[in-house]
Amino acid sequence: MICRFCAAELTRSFLDLGMQPLSNAYVREADRDRPETFYPLHAMVCERCLLVQLPVCASPETIFSEYPYLSSTSASWVAHARRFAEAATRRFELSAASHVVEIASNDGYLLRHFLARGIPVLGVEPAANVAKVARDAGVPTLTRFFGRAVADQLVLEGTSADLLVANNVLAHVPDLNDFVDGLHTLLAPRGVLVLEFPHLGRLLSGRQFDTIYHEHFSYFSFGTVARVLEAHRLELVDVEELDTHGGSLRVYAQRAGAGRPVTENVAKLAASEEREGGRSLARYDRFAGEVMEVKRALLTFLIDERRGGHRIAAYGAAAKGNTLLNYAGVRGDFIDYVVDLNPLKQGRLLPGTRIPVYAPARLAETRPDVVIILPWNLEVEISAQLSYVRDWGARLAVLIPDVRVLP
Repeated sequence: MICRFCAAELTRSFLDLGMQPLSNAYVREADRDRPETFYPLHAMVCERCLLVQLPVCASPETIFSEYPYLSSTSASWVAHARRFAEAATRRFELSAASHVVEIASNDGYLLRHFLARGIPVLGVEPAANVAKVARDAGVPTLTRFFGRAVADQLVLEGTSADLLVANNVLAHVPDLNDFVDGLHTLLAPRGVLVLEFPHLGRLLSGRQFDTIYHEHFSYFSFGTVARVLEAHRLELVDVEELDTHGGSLRVYAQRAGAGRPVTENVAKLAASEEREGGRSLARYDRFAGEVMEVKRALLTFLIDERRGGHRIAAYGAAAKGNTLLNYAGVRGDFIDYVVDLNPLKQGRLLPGTRIPVYAPARLAETRPDVVIILPWNLEVEISAQLSYVRDWGARLAVLIPDVRVLP
């Protein structure tokens, strides 16, 4: 296996989470007794560029052509998108003469905020079912996997991006160099590229191993992203640290030589990442042992609760939850069921564990003693939604980075 960015041979293990099914391959009830395909979930780290990455076990077409996640089901994520649209419109003086393009635009959760301001938009979204939701909501959406070929086609047709957004998609791309080359092609000469992605530094410090799953092919430090962009004639000009997804980065880039000044944030974050060990292989090597300890602690908690006669449910049929449950070997003997707002997941079974997924009303119907919030990155939003479970004495808990019962 070679590094998908720099082509160095990969020999150094980062984290081996065993054999797991695709994290978003929810199982139909009618297929309960049929076998699933499991793939190795073993992340490696490149000793040359420090890109953490998984091999391509399943093609993007297998994973993304039909997708069970709708961004608009999270109120906090929609609010996050709205704030960005407002800020970007002001900062880059966007108008009806501008063009905003988003790669992996999902159900139009972001672009609709630009449309409401009269700014022309285009989404590029490979999942046909999700792209249809966006189009039905009035957001122009092209159903394609993005790369250099799509960018060339769009430019040939007269499309270029004054603001090019690619939020939480960089990790999903197996051919990283083709994708970033496409971003450079589609970006207008004075345009701005904005990328959001989970920060590898926060994954390490927060022991967020459950964010590793097959559809996330790569995991980026700030230093590695800077190298990737530079290799494709893109220059970092600013960076923001975000709380989303347990700690993300929002980077701003331009075509090399486009003229925008580089803010002091770039040098500050690079220095901070180095101080925290983000460029040291020794820090990467310690991670696997830390993850094993998390697994032992959460299993101890679940065993003690079950032995105490307590019923356990979970909230959020999230992909990260599936990594966690499969790695820890947690099935219906520990967790009775999961609830989720997304109708595309209700009535299905979690991949691997076969735990059933219901609508949130199931909680009030069965009154479990403990409700585990699997998407811990949405702890504040979800705990507010579930405050009513305390009416019958239930406790809310999260398992990452440590087992914690919420006050």
